[in-house]
Amino acid sequence: MRRRGLAKAPPEATVRKAAKLMERRNTGAVLVIDGDRLVGIFTERDVVFRVTARDLDARTTRLGDVMTPNPRIIGPAQSFGYALALMHEHRIRHLPVVEDGRVVGIVSARSALDPDLEQFRAETRRREGLATGG
Repeated sequence: MRRRGLAKAPPEATVRKAAKLMERRNTGAVLVIDGDRLVGIFTERDVVFRVTARDLDARTTRLGDVMTPNPRIIGPAQSFGYALALMHEHRIRHLPVVEDGRVVGIVSARSALDPDLEQFRAETRRREGLATGG
């Protein structure tokens, strides 16, 4: 789960501003926040399917008009495996993590490819082998 540098923008922000934010943060999603409340998510797929394919102007189109509203969310206590299963089931690539109504992170499909995750898995397998005498 990524916590630092979450890409956030209000619904009034333009698609162009969101795209520039995604570029700066090297991320595929912007969390659309109204006040402190998550109201939507705007992803690379939204750029393609809801903006470019419809020939909308990124300089004037507002996120609130093309975002995915009320995205699926998880809580911080839910496991990474649960997050990945939910993402697979609903065919989504970004899953905001919300605690007490506030966004505290995001899990992305890229998270599953993180080298640190593979290192964690290898260490878990090693420890399981030690515990079972294998």
